[in-house]
Amino acid sequence: MQSPTVAELNDRAREVFRQIVDSYLTTGAPVGSRTLSKLGALGLSPASIRNTMQDLEELGLLAAPHTSAGRLPTQLGLRMFVDGMMQASEPSEVERAAIEGGLTGGAIEDALARTTAVLSGLSQCAGLVLVAKTEMVIRQINFVPLAPGRAMAILVGVDGSVENRLVTLPDGVPPTALEAAANYINARLAGLTLAEATDRLNAEVAADRAALDMMTASAVATGLAAWSSDGAARPVLIVRGQANLVESSVDLERVRHLLDDLEDKEELVRLLELARGAEATKIFIGAESQLFSLSGSSVIAAPYRGPGGRVVGVVGVIGPTRLNYARVIPMVDYTARTLSRLVA
Repeated sequence: MQSPTVAELNDRAREVFRQIVDSYLTTGAPVGSRTLSKLGALGLSPASIRNTMQDLEELGLLAAPHTSAGRLPTQLGLRMFVDGMMQASEPSEVERAAIEGGLTGGAIEDALARTTAVLSGLSQCAGLVLVAKTEMVIRQINFVPLAPGRAMAILVGVDGSVENRLVTLPDGVPPTALEAAANYINARLAGLTLAEATDRLNAEVAADRAALDMMTASAVATGLAAWSSDGAARPVLIVRGQANLVESSVDLERVRHLLDDLEDKEELVRLLELARGAEATKIFIGAESQLFSLSGSSVIAAPYRGPGGRVVGVVGVIGPTRLNYARVIPMVDYTARTLSRLVA
């Protein structure tokens, strides 16, 4: 359904809708006409409020859960509110100091983890940071022949990490070429990242300085490509504060679905990748994200940038659809801008 715009609502409908959304975001409970009339701010009778609520329901902006006389904003209604009615509030001085403090000192990975925890605590949601995996620096590589045309490549990084890959070799590559390829990489390319090693190999082959026969050069290139081809596609995802989702929820069944969704790291990464190309903070409400359609959750995410303005990661939060958008959206945006200054 196409959401009506705020301009299409008359003043009465706009105010009734605003009060219902404000109440829902605070309590998570349906709001009835008698409750709204007792607030006095509208100056309307319960009957007039009921009629207006009915109009808003017909527009798809409100819904009545079960047999309750109260109304809740729909996903469509929340989207209209966030896009056209919400008045955002900048993070307080205390909140800014907490975010900046999380980024102070230590390795960047530790700072990202601290910042995710701080963002989670401030928003009472689960905090997220998605960052491209740091490319491994080569210490050594070995090849173990498995079958004709197949080998296991074992890469050891200077940080002590070890990764294995099954590689498919060009036709006719003998075990001696694999041994020569490992010797070449360990002697000539150790201390370089995978991208740097690939560039040097290509340059030396082009200048005929590699002293490699064709079979060995193919084995070297295949071994490097086993990691280089997927390095950028394997980002690191940091999630903190899942307990906040349980403590702040009145619907434990939805929380169970959400916690299950958070275990699906691959799908979560795909969702956050949609925010990488955004110029500003991206907001997914409920079923706008297929991943969180059952839990009815919202995701607020913003890209942060590194040297040259290049997007290097995404920071955000996941919480119930009734989170305080006016407070949390600017908080995520401020965190992204602060991260950008740190890593630039």
